[in-house]
Amino acid sequence: MAGDVDPERDLTFERVVPVDVEHLWRGWTDPAVMVRWFCPAPWVTTEAEVDPTPGGIFRTVMESPEGIRQEGVGCVLVAEHPNLLVWTNALGPEFRPQEVGAPGFAFVATLEFEQLDEGARYRATVCHASAEGAQEHRELGFHEGWNAALDQLLALDVGADAIDRP
Repeated sequence: MAGDVDPERDLTFERVVPVDVEHLWRGWTDPAVMVRWFCPAPWVTTEAEVDPTPGGIFRTVMESPEGIRQEGVGCVLVAEHPNLLVWTNALGPEFRPQEVGAPGFAFVATLEFEQLDEGARYRATVCHASAEGAQEHRELGFHEGWNAALDQLLALDVGADAIDRP
């Protein structure tokens, strides 16, 4: 789905992980799960709102240990349960254009989940509007942060009866 990766403007990583695609899908689309893993510790996600339908909201609030609050609001572009989720911060819910807030660069995030015998292939590609935006995201720790957050998701029991547990 992500097509050709532009090495100047796009950041990507791929891992085979020991969970099924439903675990990954639920992690990215269930707000009760998202608040448990979405940003790398010691930051925490205090709020999440996701409507996994085209035009739906993708919103998170993250907070640092020092109390710095970072809210991101975007729009779901594509949602194909349980294999593909695409969202952007360049649009708000219902495909409304919006000013790009934190982190300050426009992007489209494509998450692809493929079921394998040994688990699932997890591929994340973040396409940026400019090479400068990609570089800023790289310097913010894209690879380290997204991998650390994925590890936090993998450590969770995301079954329906597990959501209320810490």
